[in-house]
Amino acid sequence: MGAPPKGPFFRNVPPPTGGKTGSTYQRFIPREELGDFASWQPGSLGEPPASAPAAAEPTSADWQARIAAARQAGYQDGYRDGLVALENFKQAFAQQATSQIGALLDSFDEQLSALDAEMAGALARSAVLLAQQVLRAELDSHPEVVARVAAEAVNAVMLSARHIAVHVHPADLPLVSEGAADALQARGARLHADAGIRRGGVLVQSDVGAVDARIGVRWAQAAAALGSTLALDEDPA
Repeated sequence: MGAPPKGPFFRNVPPPTGGKTGSTYQRFIPREELGDFASWQPGSLGEPPASAPAAAEPTSADWQARIAAARQAGYQDGYRDGLVALENFKQAFAQQATSQIGALLDSFDEQLSALDAEMAGALARSAVLLAQQVLRAELDSHPEVVARVAAEAVNAVMLSARHIAVHVHPADLPLVSEGAADALQARGARLHADAGIRRGGVLVQSDVGAVDARIGVRWAQAAAALGSTLALDEDPA
């Protein structure tokens, strides 16, 4: 016979003497005979775990609530995006408007400056033309003014000057001789008739210099002060 199997095993024990045939036989099994056997627990026999209860289908009210929530979220997102777009548009429009207004103001300033210069030029030209007409009329109506011009020119010569000669138009000679006699005598000036001198003008020469008080020269100086180069005899275009 072979060797008995290793490990715990159960032996067939006959029922006790005098026991009833077919009756349930019970016997206490010592722990050392149980070996590695463990007590049975629920779920230890490999039964599948109990499945979770199925979720209930959403009702019509649930669907309506979900739709309303989605609609509200979409409205809020669209409103926020609309505000952002509106703010961007306002900023872009403000920048563009500022740039356009700045360019318009610059152009307006340039045009106004040009208009001011044009108006100033026109005013100066008008003043020169008016002075031209007044001077012509003054020479014709008050030729004796040349005497005052001659006296002022003689007095403008340096005191150390000698050999002073006063040149005037022949028609102005008697006027200067009478009206500026004191100034001529005080400086020992000699009076000369000169057809090259225009009426109303005076040219004083001496050994130390000259005083040019001719009409054309005096007119050019006055016109230059007004920003004009119009000659006395030049008619306006």
